[in-house]
Formats: sequence, structure tokens, C-alpha cells
Amino acid sequence: MSNPAPKPAQSVPNAANASRHSLPEWLIADLRSDHAGEMGAVMIYQGILAVSRDAGVREFAQHHLATEETHLQRISALLQESQHTRLLPLWRVMGWLTGALPAMLGANSVFVTIEAVETFVDHHYQEQLNRIDPEGKYADIRLILEECQADEIAHRDEARGLATQARGPLLSLWALVVKSGSAAAVWAARRV
Repeated sequence: MSNPAPKPAQSVPNAANASRHSLPEWLIADLRSDHAGEMGAVMIYQGILAVSRDAGVREFAQHHLATEETHLQRISALLQESQHTRLLPLWRVMGWLTGALPAMLGANSVFVTIEAVETFVDHHYQEQLNRIDPEGKYADIRLILEECQADEIAHRDEARGLATQARGPLLSLWALVVKSGSAAAVWAARRV
């Protein structure tokens, strides 16, 4: 009995690696911001796991960390190392803090943080997908981004469902800071 054929997206990174030298600058900038964002996401969940002792939060973070690590690997395969943002050390620290700080305050703060991050990421990926023709030259990259976006939407919706308390003014302000910080991070990663 033969093994089933891999899903198209599973074979994409090798095809993308072969052509990554010829990607246009706008797409490299988009992928650089995605790579930085996925690195930040990995660090958010590591920060949560370093601080939280809540079993439900830890299970949530472990599950989502595995997904974000897969995203990071897939996006990494699309870029040469020299095309990564030079700000990755900062992203690691800021991502870790974005996970650890709300974890100190409890489960609801973690879930509101993840909802804020993933709401931003959903819109970020959608803006990129709007630029890539689904039948065009970069359809393989589009497929990867669509799959990552679908996972991020699921993360957002799960976090939203798990946030059991109403947001007070401080938590609402924190969510705004997280979204604004995410936007600033994308802007910087596209350029540096």
C-alpha cells in the first residue's frame, strides 16, 4: 500500500525555495514581516508557558505554540536567512513579554491578548492575500498564507470563546497597545 500523496501545501516549500531568489521586493517585505510575526507568536506562547501555572492556559499555549512553530518553519522556507528582519532579537524579547505579562495577571488577560494579536494578524494576512493573484505566479505562497491565516482565525476565535470576563478599561487599553505594537512591528519588519 502506498503512502497518500502530500497535500499541495506540504510540497510548496521546496518549490518556493527554488524560486525565492527571484521574489519581488514587495513580496520579500511581506514575507519578512510574516517571518518576524511568527517568531513573535512563538515567543508569546513561550512567555505564557514560562509564567502561567493555570492548566487550561498552559494547554492552550502548548497547542498554539506547536502551530506557530509550524508557521515559522513554513515562512522561513520561503526566505533566505539574509532576508529576515535584523530586528529578530527585539521581536523575541517583545513577543516573550507580550505573553508573559498577561500570564501574570491570569487566564482572561492571556485570552484577550491572543484575541487582539490574532485579530491584527488576520487583517495583516488578508491584506497580503489581496495582493497575490490566486492563479498567478505566487499561488503556492498564497496557499501557505491562506493556511496560516485560517489557523490564526481559529486561534482568535478560541481565545475569544475562552475569555470569560468582561474587559475593563485597563484590559481594553492593553489590547489596543498589543494591536498598535503589532502594526508597528510589521511596519519595521518590512523595512529593516
